Amino acid sequence: MQDHGAHGAHDQPDDPVAAIVATRSEKDAYFAASLDSPIPPSERFPFAGLAYFPVDLAYRFEGLDLAPYAGEDTESFMIPASDGDLRPAMRAGSFRFRVDGHDVVLNAYDMGTGSLFVPFQDATSGAETYGAGRYLDLAPEADGTFTLDFNAAYHPYCAYSPDYSCPLTPAENRLAVRIEAGERLTPGEA
Repeated sequence: MQDHGAHGAHDQPDDPVAAIVATRSEKDAYFAASLDSPIPPSERFPFAGLAYFPVDLAYRFEGLDLAPYAGEDTESFMIPASDGDLRPAMRAGSFRFRVDGHDVVLNAYDMGTGSLFVPFQDATSGAETYGAGRYLDLAPEADGTFTLDFNAAYHPYCAYSPDYSCPLTPAENRLAVRIEAGERLTPGEA
């Protein structure tokens, strides 16, 4: 099975905190009850929900432009997956912003899903969050800019079950800063 599906809203909500809380609640209900849940059936009951960092709007970046990709690697490449497969991907461009006083660049990829795929690792990866990284799925706003909200960052399904194949985070999207937003591991799970 494959996963890096679309999670999270793409329209500007009137109350972004309420939107994130509602999305988390819906995802927890889906993971607890759906036959398609990545949580193995033996671990679903009782399922108390996923672990999340508290919502922090300091990790929400609105009005970002997608700059053309300017790296040295080719735009078209094969992204490795957790099962050893390779998947075609295109470097769609880069987002530039500041986190805790540090300049950050994240590349966005076109995987043919209709949204931009932004996998990333940060200084929490492997300790407080899944070691292979977390994902964001982005669509442009009405004005053509993007909202990159790390509160919507999610673990790939392969974090919950080896039955899934998930794209691995390219080295160019490994951040030295801590992103204390989005899904996290339950303490003691790392």
